[in-house]
Amino acid sequence: MYWYQDRWLPADEVRISPEDRGYYFGDGVYEVFRVYGGKLFEADAHFARLEKSAAGIRIRLPHSTEVLKRRMEELVRRNGLQEGTVYLQITRGEAPRSHLFPRDADPVAMAYCTETKRPIAAMQTGYKAITAEDVRWLHCDYKTLNLLANVLAKQEAADRGADDAVLHRGGTVTESSASNVMIVKDGSLITHPANHLILHGITRAVVLRLAARAEIPTEERSFSVHELLAADEVLLTGTTIEVMPVIEVDGRTVGTGVPGPVTRRLQQEFERVIHA
Repeated sequence: MYWYQDRWLPADEVRISPEDRGYYFGDGVYEVFRVYGGKLFEADAHFARLEKSAAGIRIRLPHSTEVLKRRMEELVRRNGLQEGTVYLQITRGEAPRSHLFPRDADPVAMAYCTETKRPIAAMQTGYKAITAEDVRWLHCDYKTLNLLANVLAKQEAADRGADDAVLHRGGTVTESSASNVMIVKDGSLITHPANHLILHGITRAVVLRLAARAEIPTEERSFSVHELLAADEVLLTGTTIEVMPVIEVDGRTVGTGVPGPVTRRLQQEFERVIHA
């Protein structure tokens, strides 16, 4: 069951116009929510980011975030989803193709559920990653539909036998193709500051809170590819991958080649949160 333009429809009845600006220009925003035990995880933080992204590219949301939250909760109930994700997308609307904003287009909203199991096995063994130049635009803090650079980076990683690509701008690590990046050095957790160069990840924020609670020293600062390769531990954080260890970067072993103690501690703390 999909939620499309404030109607509840089966997937085969959803029709997207070829004049939707999301199709022409990637002119839209989106959020992916995790569902644990039939409930949206960190919903308020996701909707706050959706509001920021929409304001950043001057899209009017079709409803208040309070109403959108109720719609997404209803979507989860109608689909009987216990564990998985909800994808919510809002575009600027339908209009003849023109770079200028249309004056009279209404936003187009659509959402659906996907049953997705937690990546337990991968979290126990870890990812392999490559490094790649970050060639995206300079408003990565807006969660928009413009993801081609991310797709290309993820595909390059797959082509090279890896699970993900860690992006960098001139040697400064930003994030991965679809997640935030953290390193551990001498017991301290380090991650890029939440500015316009990275997406302000919801799981990233949760992990930083958990680290503070566990009295793990943290630093929000830029770090280099050299520091990445010399780190004791590397981990990715994201809605679908949770707290994912990285055991190899560019063919070089990270630390001892197995998920490290700080990563394991954060995984345990995250586990407690989602089952609370």
